[in-house]
Amino acid sequence: MSMDDRELEEIRRKKLLELQKQLEEEEKRKQLEAEMRARKEALLRRILTEEARERLANIRLVRPELAEAAENIIIQLVQAGQLVPPVGDDQVKAILLRLDSQGRREFKIRFARK
Repeated sequence: MSMDDRELEEIRRKKLLELQKQLEEEEKRKQLEAEMRARKEALLRRILTEEARERLANIRLVRPELAEAAENIIIQLVQAGQLVPPVGDDQVKAILLRLDSQGRREFKIRFARK
């Protein structure tokens, strides 16, 4: 093996180790996210009524960011004692409406006539 071949082999080995490390970190991150999601789901099962969970599941299909925000707010309100479990469908509707109205802005279109 010549010097160039050894250098090339060393570069390849380092690159492979780097890629393996990145893959391991990505797997750990995904596993951590899955664990956090499982804990959150378990908490929401204890907090929400069946109808409220169904509503959030339906919202998640259409607007996942809205469902995520609503879940986080519900958990925060329950932990702060401002919302008492079981949280019903009507309470979830009110939270969703508040979040939706905050996120939406009205747009006005004006036509400039010459």
